Amino acid sequence: MSSGKNFAEGSSSSPSDHQHQQQTIPSRYESQKRRDWNTFGQYLKNQRPPIPLSQCNYNHVLDFLRYLDQFGKTKVHLQGCIFYGQPEPPSPCTCPLRQAWGSLDSLIGRLRAAYEENGGSIETNPFANSAIRVYLREVRECQAKARGIPYKKKKKNTSQSKGNEESSTTHFS
Repeated sequence: MSSGKNFAEGSSSSPSDHQHQQQTIPSRYESQKRRDWNTFGQYLKNQRPPIPLSQCNYNHVLDFLRYLDQFGKTKVHLQGCIFYGQPEPPSPCTCPLRQAWGSLDSLIGRLRAAYEENGGSIETNPFANSAIRVYLREVRECQAKARGIPYKKKKKNTSQSKGNEESSTTHFS
C-alpha cells in the first residue's frame, strides 16, 4: 500500500504515472457508496437528539429506509386501490410513491460495505442485521403484490422441460 501513497505524492512525468493517477478516480459505485454513507451520517446528525454512529443500530437503519420513501419514484398501489395488482394501470391514482425494493437493496449493500470500510466491525454492522433482510423481503413482496409482478424464487427440477431450462439457469446460480 505504501507504494500507492508514494506514487500519489510523486510527479506525473511518465505516461504510466498518468495512468495510475487516472485509476485513483473513484468508480461510480465508490462515489455512490460515499454519497450514501454521507447521507446516512447526515440523517443521524439531524435526529433529535443526534445519534452518534457508534450508537447506531438496525432500528435507526429501518427508520432511515422508511424516511427515504418520501423521495421514492415507484408507485405502490394500496390494497383498496382499483389498480392494486395491475402492472400497468390505465390511469393515474392517488397511491403513494415509494423507494423501489431494488434501490433499497442496493443501498443497504453499499452502506453495509461503507460501515466496515469506515472502521465498523462485521459483528456490529447494523446494515447486516437480520431485521434489515426481513424488512427488505417484506418490501419486495408488498411491492410485487401491489404492482402485479411475481417475485418467486426459481426452484430447480420443478419444470417438465428441465433439460434446456435447467442447464441455462444453473450457470447463474
